Amino acid sequence: MKNEVPFRTRLVSVAIPEGVNLIFGQTHFIKTVEDLYEALVTSSPSLKFGIGFCEASQERLVRSDGNDETLINMAEKAAFDIGCGHSFVIFLKDGFPINILNRVKSVPEVCGIFCATANPLQVIVAETDMGRGVLGVVDGFNPLGIETEEHKKTRKEFLRTIGYKR
Repeated sequence: MKNEVPFRTRLVSVAIPEGVNLIFGQTHFIKTVEDLYEALVTSSPSLKFGIGFCEASQERLVRSDGNDETLINMAEKAAFDIGCGHSFVIFLKDGFPINILNRVKSVPEVCGIFCATANPLQVIVAETDMGRGVLGVVDGFNPLGIETEEHKKTRKEFLRTIGYKR
């Protein structure tokens, strides 16, 4: 007896406006929204964010929270469009994923992170008769070449200019 179930793939584009970053991950429990909120709101007084979480059972709603209505609305829409159970989207500004990613990963419900980006994003989704799951992400564009010594110098200067290296 075969246990094969047909499925199809979908490509969901997520719009990320200039000056905004996104963290996209997977979790396992409705309490995620409150715990992500606590992790983010206590990370920086200037951080603005919105969270959208796809509930995989019960009412199967997109649950949301945050401290910026525009970012909350963006997170709700992106989570709904992606539509994969127990996935979450965080939009943030006035802060960067590098500053909060470990806090997000340490939330007990978080199973993993697919990406943290400000680049154009596409989510590759598998859809079955039961629901949807994330197969992967396309984060930005493919490389145009290999870094030269001049590129390395520019990269290192940039990291020092923005305060990430001394």
